[in-house]
Amino acid sequence: MQVAERLDEHLDMLNPGQRQAAEYGQQPAGSHFTAGPLLVIAGAGTGKTMTLAHRVAHLIVRGVSPERILLLTFTRRAAQEMTRRVDAIVRRALDGQQVLPAGILPWSGTFHSVANRLLRRFAHNLGLDPAFSVLDRGDAADVIDVTRHDLGLTKTSRRFPKKDTCLAIYSRCVNSQLALGEVLNESYPWCADWESELRELFRGYVARKQHHMALDYDDLLLYWHHLVADAELGGEIGSWFDHVLVDEYQDTNIVQARILRALKPDGEGLTVVGDDAQSIYSFRAAEVENILGFPDQFMPAAEVVSLEQNYRSTQEILDSANRLIAESERQYRKNLFADNKHGAKPTYVTVEDGDAETEFVVDSILANREAGMRLMDQAVLFRGSHHSDRLELELVRRNIPYVKYGGLKFLEAAHVKDMLAVLKWADNPRNQIAAFRVLKLMPGFGPSYAARCYEQLEAGDFLFTVLRDYRPPTAAAGEWVGFCELMASLASTESGDAGWQAQLAQVRRWYRPHLERIYDGVETREADLEQLEQISGRYATRERFLTELTLDPPSAAGDLSGDPLLDEDYLVLSTVHSAKGQEWDAVFLLNVSDGNFPSEFSTGKPALVEEERRLLYVAMTRARQQLALIAPLRYHVTQQRRDGDKHVYGARSRFVSDALLETMERGFHGRVDAGGQPLGARSDKRIDVASRLRDMW
Repeated sequence: MQVAERLDEHLDMLNPGQRQAAEYGQQPAGSHFTAGPLLVIAGAGTGKTMTLAHRVAHLIVRGVSPERILLLTFTRRAAQEMTRRVDAIVRRALDGQQVLPAGILPWSGTFHSVANRLLRRFAHNLGLDPAFSVLDRGDAADVIDVTRHDLGLTKTSRRFPKKDTCLAIYSRCVNSQLALGEVLNESYPWCADWESELRELFRGYVARKQHHMALDYDDLLLYWHHLVADAELGGEIGSWFDHVLVDEYQDTNIVQARILRALKPDGEGLTVVGDDAQSIYSFRAAEVENILGFPDQFMPAAEVVSLEQNYRSTQEILDSANRLIAESERQYRKNLFADNKHGAKPTYVTVEDGDAETEFVVDSILANREAGMRLMDQAVLFRGSHHSDRLELELVRRNIPYVKYGGLKFLEAAHVKDMLAVLKWADNPRNQIAAFRVLKLMPGFGPSYAARCYEQLEAGDFLFTVLRDYRPPTAAAGEWVGFCELMASLASTESGDAGWQAQLAQVRRWYRPHLERIYDGVETREADLEQLEQISGRYATRERFLTELTLDPPSAAGDLSGDPLLDEDYLVLSTVHSAKGQEWDAVFLLNVSDGNFPSEFSTGKPALVEEERRLLYVAMTRARQQLALIAPLRYHVTQQRRDGDKHVYGARSRFVSDALLETMERGFHGRVDAGGQPLGARSDKRIDVASRLRDMW
């Protein structure tokens, strides 16, 4: 009881809504802590992560074993941050009275990483080899492309969808659980004529993955879904966990929601946290109905706790955000409020055109900087990544460093994929995609040589020792024996062996001459490979290293536009989707007009229009002190002469209602001439042109 009192004292730092969510449940004397289904609606900036961390800590202090808690997130970083916070809270609450396990939450991770662990444990039940490979998006697209070529779909008289489009269609079908025809009609109407060919392509794609013991991202969830859909196996896995907690529940798709329901059919011990007003990923098959309909899945209905006290923005910004989202047709009604009651109203700035928009933003950013606000505390947000093109040119001209969120992931760098392909092939000799990538690194190896080499490996029961008898192209003959010894050595070493990380040094020594021959900027690429080697030290096994990096790759410094880290400060540019979860003192939102908010591609369906409203809401709630919505009056038409002036007029966004404008200051910013002065008369002198014209006659 003494421990519980200390925990209760510690929870005094939470506000009433947060504490209600953290403590929800009951523990009769001498019994275990139990809780029915719980939905926490966490508004923007209301301390969602802190609340969820305190709930997990509360469960542990109340006697729930950490091994019996499943915590699901959408990024590895979120899982690590949650685990760190839980560990700190529990240690303070227990005050050293109990030794905590080194990995306090052994079942904390992303949906895909947890799926990977479970599928390897139940591989024999699912007809899988426990050594299956996990394909990243790039590899999966390559498998699609190979299958597409084998079926003759690359030589059609009419344009057939490219590999990335085909993979997107396939993924949409899988994650939304919709028929191919329905997905094509709704999201890819220009591909509808290819339905039968796409169906054949996807059959071939699935067969090829199965032949090579490879699963893509979507397969991880599908196999997990089929595993727990079986009453016996689903009951067994569900019994492992007394409590299942899910972060960002509004971003789950149909398959993920069904997995959770199969694990906890009655909702006992199930807690989901999210905000329907921030559901903006339908293009990834996220289903807002998962969170909107969650309480009614259970009898009695799930408890709903709303968090409304905002710790990020001023009340003036929240007033505008509340007014915007209040006009949404279906939602959990909430009214965000802040302790910070004083601040400037958000501004709605009408500008003449894109040039004037750029001038206003840059001038405002520099003015804020002179007033003491760092560049990195300011952000420019936009609907599409190309919307910042004009701004980026002006930032370069004015010598303002910046970063732009969204770009290549670390593992999408060609040299990193080369290095990992060697380990992936050693880990799973059937991995044809990795095999072809590795073989084609060597001089003289084209697709034909690589195919014959792989066929010989397959005929030899996938033992790398048989490769010594293969006759490579002349250009690669000198290094062939050494390569065969490398692969045999890597394959003979169990991925779980201690010190497996030394294999990366072996691979780097072999790869170095190929890196120098194939790529420019060897020093920078070498630094990336050194970073890869350092990252490997965090993983006990080779399988976990390859799988976790594939499922949740880190970003590279090369993603940054320019090299801002050489400067003392830099501005942030970001799409709204990439900005979710972030916050800045000042936020400038570009192109707030119909066609952008909402996007012209989303106006055909009421559900998509509502998601666009939520997207604007997410953008507005990123601001702590200043918020500016900028609306150009004119948009210049593309594909005209450089000095052309063809343009169309922008319409006010349907989301910017009169009621919303009442919560904002309004302004106008005109064009500036080359001398930096506003275009317009500076003199009060009047000329009576009308009289002169009359006198002409």
